[in-house]
This record gives sequence, C-alpha cells and structure tokens, in this order.
Amino acid sequence: MNADSAPPEKRSTGLRELPVLGQPARERADAAQNRVRLLDAAATLVRDLGARNVTMEAVASAARVGKGTLFRRFGDRAGLMLALVDHTEREFQRGFLSGPPPLGPGAPAAERLAAFGTATIRLNLDHLDLFLAAELSTERRHLVPALTVRLTHVMELLRQAGASGDIEMLAHALLNYLDTALLHHLHVQRGFSLARIEEGWRELVARAVLPAPARAHDERDA
Repeated sequence: MNADSAPPEKRSTGLRELPVLGQPARERADAAQNRVRLLDAAATLVRDLGARNVTMEAVASAARVGKGTLFRRFGDRAGLMLALVDHTEREFQRGFLSGPPPLGPGAPAAERLAAFGTATIRLNLDHLDLFLAAELSTERRHLVPALTVRLTHVMELLRQAGASGDIEMLAHALLNYLDTALLHHLHVQRGFSLARIEEGWRELVARAVLPAPARAHDERDA
C-alpha cells in the first residue's frame, strides 16, 4: 500500500515524532490514555503552582497513581517536564513546518527564519517557568528531539536563503540566541524589552544570510 492509497490516519503528517525521554515511540491505546491523564494532572499543577513548585509526589497524588508508576513512565522530574514541553513543541512544530507564512511554508526563507526566531522567543517566554524546569544537563540538552528538529529546520532555511560557510555551526550559533536560559537572563534579569530581543534576532538573521563577499564588506564598514 503506497502513501496516497493509505487511510488518512496512516498517512504521514510531515511532523517529527517527539518521543518522551525513555519511552517507546508507539504506545498501546490504554498506555497512551494513562499518559495523557498523568500529563493533564501535571499541567494543572504547573498552571496553579508554577513548574518549580511541582513535585513528582504531587503529580502522582493528583493523578491518583503510585509515585513509582510516575517514575517508571517518565524516569524523573526532568523527564516529566520534558513530556509537558513535548506537547507544546508539537503545536509549535505544526506552525513552522506546515502552518501559514511567514512562519510556515510560502514565504522567502530569510523571512521564515526571522519569523521562526520571534515565534520561538515568544513561546519560550510564555512558558518560561516550565521550560526552565525542563532544562537538562549540558551533555543531554542538545540531544532532545525537539531541539534536533529546530536545528534541522534552521539549517534548511539558511541553505535556502543562500547563507555561506559552515551551515550547521551557524545554525547552532543562531539557536543559542533562542536559548531559554539566555532569554530569561535578558528579559527577566536584565530587563530587556521583548521588542529589543526580537530586533536582535532579526539583525542576526540579516547578517547570517548575507553572501560571503557582502558579509566581508559589511564587517569592514563596521
């Protein structure tokens, strides 16, 4: 059976699957329902108490399961927070992979890259407490599937926009500007306005997509 003849529910959506840390990619229907119930309980507590104040014990109690069940499902508190982030990230992916332009397809690559950054900044700041709670150790954080999807997307947009040099390293440098901890430092600790942070991103994109000769001329004039 080819993709076109497959039932709608079997066709690929083009979206990347973001498996929960330590979980298999596919779950039985009852397991998936239990997972949703646990995440609903955790999301309610995060909304009411703030992510930093949510414990595994509180989630297990709210979901009426044993704490051991929660640990087996998500591994640890960071895994639980990542699962909550995963749901938010899936919605965000739909926007930049298949949503309307300029974030989604249909706009020039440089415009899409600028829109991707501003949308990411707003997403991270809107969910700052949750995203900071889900931060992993340095050796694990860059292996999170959601960040891998973002990296691939930014690399592709850079190529389409005609950027030169080491595209992968350039994409990493751009994504570091969108790091949740840095945004927290700039917006909360330093008091930078959202407009200033977004303008900084647009300036970075404009420089990143300059052809090599134009970039060298621009640097000489600076």
